Amino acid sequence: MIEETTPPLPEPFPCTECGSGHMHMRFITYFTWLNEELLTVPNFPAWICDVCGRREYDQKAISWLTMLLNPNAGRPTVRKRVSPRARPRPESSRPSPDQT
Repeated sequence: MIEETTPPLPEPFPCTECGSGHMHMRFITYFTWLNEELLTVPNFPAWICDVCGRREYDQKAISWLTMLLNPNAGRPTVRKRVSPRARPRPESSRPSPDQT
């Protein structure tokens, strides 16, 4: 039988809001709006203070969710091709044949 082991949670750190509590990693339901629709994301990682309840969402998870909700996700980016600009030719310091 294969046993599933859950990775250990990161160490708590002092709360920057109240200063007396500690921020603990928890998995919560994250709510956000996408246009006119309310989305819920279960098991979303967040740091929560055990005293004041302050929440700080895991930045990596926020980036991942933003990418998933991006309407252009998975589509190739279209770049306009810019033709090279014509460079002005430098004036020659040599005298032309008619200037001699």
